[in-house]
Amino acid sequence: MNAVEIEEAISELALQPFNATEFPFEFLAAFGNKDTALKRLRTGNNNASDVPGGVLQRNNIHIAVCEGGTVGASLKALRASPATTKARAKFILATDGQTLEAEELTGGETIACAYPDFPNHFGFFLPLAGISTVKEIKDNPVDVRATGRLNKLYVELLRENPDWATDERRADMNHFMARLVFCFFAEDTDIFNGDGLFTHTIEQMSERDGSNTHEVLQAIFRAMNIKVAERDYAQPHLPNWANGFPYVNGGLFSGATDVPRFTRMARTYLIHAGNLNWQQINPDIFGSMIQAVADDEERGALGMHYTSVPNILKVLNPLFLDELRAQLAEAGDNKIKLLNLRKRMTRIRVFDPACGSGNFLVIAYKQMREIEAEINRRREEPHLGSEIPLTNFRGIELRDFPAEIARLALIIAEFQCDVLYRGQKDALAEFLPLDAQNWIVCGNALRLDWLGICRPTGTSVKVVADDLFGTPLDQAEIDFANEGGETYICGNPPYLGSTWQKDEQKADLQAIFANLTKNWKSLDYVAGWFMKAADYGTKTNVAAAFVSTNSICQGQQVPILWPLVFSTGNKIAFAHTSFKWANLASHNAGVTVAIVGISNQIGKLRKIFSMSDDGISLVKEVEHINAYLVPSINVIVEKAPRPLGELTEMLRGNMPYDGGHLLLAGDEVDALSLTPEQHARFIRRIYGSAEFIRGQERYCLWIEDTHLEEAMRIAPIRQRIDGVRTMRLASRDSGANEMAARAHQMREMNIGQRQTIVMPCVSSESRDYLPAGVVDENSTVTNLAFALYDAPLWNMALIASRLHLVWIGTVCGKLETRYRYSNTLGWNTFPVPLLTEQNKADLTVCAENILLAREVHFPATIADLYDPDNMPGNLRHAHERNDEVLERIYIGRRFKNDTERLEKLFELYTKMTAKVSI
Repeated sequence: MNAVEIEEAISELALQPFNATEFPFEFLAAFGNKDTALKRLRTGNNNASDVPGGVLQRNNIHIAVCEGGTVGASLKALRASPATTKARAKFILATDGQTLEAEELTGGETIACAYPDFPNHFGFFLPLAGISTVKEIKDNPVDVRATGRLNKLYVELLRENPDWATDERRADMNHFMARLVFCFFAEDTDIFNGDGLFTHTIEQMSERDGSNTHEVLQAIFRAMNIKVAERDYAQPHLPNWANGFPYVNGGLFSGATDVPRFTRMARTYLIHAGNLNWQQINPDIFGSMIQAVADDEERGALGMHYTSVPNILKVLNPLFLDELRAQLAEAGDNKIKLLNLRKRMTRIRVFDPACGSGNFLVIAYKQMREIEAEINRRREEPHLGSEIPLTNFRGIELRDFPAEIARLALIIAEFQCDVLYRGQKDALAEFLPLDAQNWIVCGNALRLDWLGICRPTGTSVKVVADDLFGTPLDQAEIDFANEGGETYICGNPPYLGSTWQKDEQKADLQAIFANLTKNWKSLDYVAGWFMKAADYGTKTNVAAAFVSTNSICQGQQVPILWPLVFSTGNKIAFAHTSFKWANLASHNAGVTVAIVGISNQIGKLRKIFSMSDDGISLVKEVEHINAYLVPSINVIVEKAPRPLGELTEMLRGNMPYDGGHLLLAGDEVDALSLTPEQHARFIRRIYGSAEFIRGQERYCLWIEDTHLEEAMRIAPIRQRIDGVRTMRLASRDSGANEMAARAHQMREMNIGQRQTIVMPCVSSESRDYLPAGVVDENSTVTNLAFALYDAPLWNMALIASRLHLVWIGTVCGKLETRYRYSNTLGWNTFPVPLLTEQNKADLTVCAENILLAREVHFPATIADLYDPDNMPGNLRHAHERNDEVLERIYIGRRFKNDTERLEKLFELYTKMTAKVSI
């Protein structure tokens, strides 16, 4: 379940008559618990509560329904309950049906409210559904509630008006929803004269069955498109009750006034939405959520798209806001310096070429208004209006509805800031009519000319875009003073790897990169935004920062994209290394992203933001940031034919190329009916990635040339060899045809005489370590794994280290989300200091201890043992000891985090490759 669904379920529960027996189970059901889990709790099998009337769900919540007036005492009993502690409950909750109290046990935060009001605190309980609570949602749930109400209305209207769901009318429907959002906000903020004017008018003038609701809305919308002085002459005449609405226009109410027809239920949803307090709407939150209402593909994920303010500020602060705040601090109370800063901000343009519903632009605007208000306070000019124009916050969005919401969100943000910093009276005096200028463009950002949309110099910009808010396709030039100003490009472009791109998205990238590199098809979609921003920077001074899948700074994409970006004169100014960009979906771990800022005007120092191994935020000023987001000079790691230093050669495993005839399952081996001697001579255990990690049994025919004659006398084996020969001869590959001469063997026949260190080609990114291991002399590996045959065991200690994991993740990249191992790119380039014999002995012991720790848990598989949530303590300790021993060899202590690990590895790589080239 997502946040909107949970809010709706909780609200429905609060409206029902209180049932003391059922409440705990209905409450848990509202947070997505399945019937089977609730059934076990009902029967007592999983209910370990030791409190009267209690229901205890392990690792979640302890609930008690109590007698009237004893809620406080019951909550205290829950807190003191041994069962609460033993079950590791995150929350305790007590209610008597009149009041409700709850506590989050880790942080100690509490709520207390009347029972009917507890849905207002649904955000407090979102962790019960596996959703990381966002402070803005928890403190102000109206955004989620409004999204849910509008979604119900939208679905009901489309059901009644299927023609409005067609491609031809979808824009009309979306425009209608944008009008509603404005009206709900305007009636709760005194923009409309009279509290609740819009909703009350609908209640009074429309029939309860909804039959004439569309006519009432048409009259209201028409009124807001006619100046008050001209209404007496309007034809047809406005009804008297519509004259109470002000003139708004600004393109929002111009054009057609068509309204979809309403049912009784749709009218009810409309009124329920209007009865919310829209004055509390956060435009940055609400805009992100409501865009899903009008998108068929996204509606199933309703309410999941909110990006928290702290995450947005990870982009905006180092991009330009930190510098503005620093200049404010340096100015102190010097009125001339403060005035200069204020003038500077009036000429700053913030441009989001993937703006969605505008949350980056809204946050940038609100932050700049906060700085401007402080300037005015220090200059003793708090009465002044803002000199920061909305038209300086420009965006491009592919879909029309989010583009409309983006502009509307900025309008709402401007009004809210005016109220906050100037007062309600002044804010209202200048709000209406709306400005008809269009500064959010609906179109394909990778096909549009960014310089035409956000012109770097001059005093006007001409926008050519799709129809938006009633504006013409060829919009008149927008005047705003920006001569000598600054441009900051930011945003969160779509995450699409090369595998998931549609034909039109491939074409977008081709249009940008085809003349620059032949390898453009391997690039993530977001690469297009980086290249367009870099190209923009060839025409003017600019800084840009995007949230991106971290894969563009890893593996094969690095040598394709970043030399092109750097060739434009741009360099990486700051970066946030990989972190989870989570949303409000239940049990959603979020995509792993990085934030990369580029600029063609960079000072001596740059900044890298990261997290320490123990979760502490770190920032480091450095002289260089390379394309791997490491504080190092620009170096591209290339494939190498042999390992650096003393490492043993790593080979790809044996390619069967057998049509399935040389590889056997256990029952197929039994079907051969071999004697023990024949089994020992002709059968080997074989491992690929899946077999090694998941413990799957697989075997192969292993026939040395000297034993071929004997093998051919065994009919089942001979039949399999004949099958291989037939398959290879039928191939169009001449190499395969040649291999038919030795159909009894795989392409390679490598096997360790004593042991083989195995490294699977692909491994889950959720594991804290790469799943390397050792197999005996009677086992070999397929081409789906790499092998070090008869290598000293200290080599495994290197592969199993955190150092090697971060190197592989960086220089090899990932296949989808999994680590993709490469011997030539990952192992052969891995920089290791010169090891003493004692170093090798110590690392050998570490590798042995890792293997012994695994043996204790036999028959657990690698997949079982390296599940990050269930990794055995002794195995984790063995790995941590291995990391400590190895990292002390590198720098004499443990590294603070992965950024520091990579910094050392790249430093060493640069030195070692320089020696090799000499």
